[in-house]
Amino acid sequence: MWRPGTLMWRAALCCVLLHTARGLNMCLSGSATSCEECLLIHPSCAWCAQEEFGKGRSLTLRCDFRPNLQRRGCDARLIEYPTSSVSVLQNMPLSSKGSGSTQYDVVQIMPQQISLSLRPGDQTWFGLQVRQVEDYPVDLYYLMDLSLSMKDDLDTIRNLGTKLALEMGKLTSNFRLGFGSFVDKNMSPFSYTAPKYQENPCNGYKLFPNCVPTFGFRHILSLTDKVDRFNEEVQKQMVSRNRDAPEGGFDAILQAAVCKEEIGWRKEAYHLLVFATDDVPHLALDGRLGGLVQPHDGECHLDDKHEYSASTKMDYPSLALLGEKLAENNIFLIFAVTKRLYVIYKNFTALIPGTTVEILDQDSKNVIQLIIAAYNNIRSKVELSVWDHPEDVSLSFTATCQDGNPLPGLRKCADLKIGDTCSPLVPGHGECHCGECKCHAGYIGDNCNCSTETSSCVADDGQMCSGRGGCACGRCQCTEPGAFGDTCEKCPTCPDACGTKRECIECRLFDSGRLADNQTCQRLCKDEIITVETLDTEDPGAVLCLYKTDNDCVMKFTYSEHASGQSILTALNEPECGGGPDALMVLLAVVGSILLVGVVLLAVWKLVITVHDRREFAHFQNARSRARYEMASNPLYKQPVSTHLVETDFNTYEKSFNGGVH
Repeated sequence: MWRPGTLMWRAALCCVLLHTARGLNMCLSGSATSCEECLLIHPSCAWCAQEEFGKGRSLTLRCDFRPNLQRRGCDARLIEYPTSSVSVLQNMPLSSKGSGSTQYDVVQIMPQQISLSLRPGDQTWFGLQVRQVEDYPVDLYYLMDLSLSMKDDLDTIRNLGTKLALEMGKLTSNFRLGFGSFVDKNMSPFSYTAPKYQENPCNGYKLFPNCVPTFGFRHILSLTDKVDRFNEEVQKQMVSRNRDAPEGGFDAILQAAVCKEEIGWRKEAYHLLVFATDDVPHLALDGRLGGLVQPHDGECHLDDKHEYSASTKMDYPSLALLGEKLAENNIFLIFAVTKRLYVIYKNFTALIPGTTVEILDQDSKNVIQLIIAAYNNIRSKVELSVWDHPEDVSLSFTATCQDGNPLPGLRKCADLKIGDTCSPLVPGHGECHCGECKCHAGYIGDNCNCSTETSSCVADDGQMCSGRGGCACGRCQCTEPGAFGDTCEKCPTCPDACGTKRECIECRLFDSGRLADNQTCQRLCKDEIITVETLDTEDPGAVLCLYKTDNDCVMKFTYSEHASGQSILTALNEPECGGGPDALMVLLAVVGSILLVGVVLLAVWKLVITVHDRREFAHFQNARSRARYEMASNPLYKQPVSTHLVETDFNTYEKSFNGGVH
């Protein structure tokens, strides 16, 4: 990002009612009784300061168009008619080299200081030139996740300082390196807080039983050109452990950005902040899970031990706050994350200006190549930003890049090489009527700072923002979740992604499909296509696509986005074609399945009946046994007695039956 030198603005607010009826003199109709009131009506109005002019008549007649005042006898020398002007106060030539004896006088923007005198409602413009100089000083602060999952990464970077200095030495002779680390807030539910975990949060963890206490952010090494110090400090580091998957990295980023004196950022250097992690970050409002309701104040909170002292006092910072503080301190943030997190952090870059994302190997072995690639990517872009200009002065931009063609509404150039120069044009456009801007053709918005130009939003396929968003102020605003890119052309997770890429697979590999019969295949299908014998479908960063061909075969391919921004399609050499099913085997399988289901149902029915019968029989046996017991043990129960009278020839005797004859 670029910020021009001090701009000395002088402007007033136009807030006088204008009559716009056809043929009406707006200067006379404004009823101005002073020079100030007259000049505020409209930029074309003038005031006659000649004492005898209009003597005995209304003062409002002194306010009129300049030709009218002269025609009515006002001396031209006494007519107040100020116009806007631009004065260049400092205009040193652009530098070609950034280091050496002149490193503190490097000039990358020209002019450096201007003064604008603006008449209310009027407009003016001025030109700026920006150049990417060779051998510019670089400050790189390496901010590393030291949670337990990054243990192998820590082993990899123990000698990073020497190797990185060697590679960066090819790009700049003035390189400094610093180091800091983070884990998460040492409080529940983010970390282990039981007493036995205070000194060793890995206590009881079999895979890695010893680690250091959890901490939020720790500044370890200020920026220095003694890269051996970096190696020494990294050698001393040990990993820690937190409880949940997200880390407290955004706390650390903000502290690294705003603690300028402690970190040692130089005013005359590129500021690179490399953020290395293998997991997602906690965001604003997550702190409320631990009772932290105070929003982050955006200030530096490092104690005498260089640790973040407000970790357990304030919430995590928001994306907006991070973007604001990084921009204020001219810091380029590089997300170095594992492949599965690429899309998540790529979405963050759209919300945090000046941020890039690169894919980090699981053990960080590619970190040097990653940093070099990100640095070259940053150096290839220039964007002009203006800070703290008055609200009642609106600005618009027109960029002229390497091809020399002006691009209205744009304020940046890309694909620059070292030594290239681009020219952003800043015109103060539109007119102020009653406190409201009346925009000129091609601009809209409350401040007339939004270009209606849409050509930059048209994708290669001719659709506006690839059909995944809308064009606002000359830039695409992607509305489809997961879509990104200048024209929202990149979106591995979009529902139509596989269908769009299928047409490119067909025309590029097999010369078939809708695009094969015209010249649009090469124009629309610029993605790299890799053919393989066996397709890796386990890659979490790739989307698996498949479709049925005309001959009933199945074609498979994966779609992913490389860290460089290039789309990569990995496809099978040939579609997979299997033989048709055997009709007899299908019939036998169906019949067998029906029989099997029937047998299973009969077996289940038989099992249920058997269980039921056994349960009822057992119940009967139990009741029978209980009845016998009750008859035998009841003292009130007596066996029944039957008496019969039998007459014989001799006498009558009584037969008593009490279980026998007595």
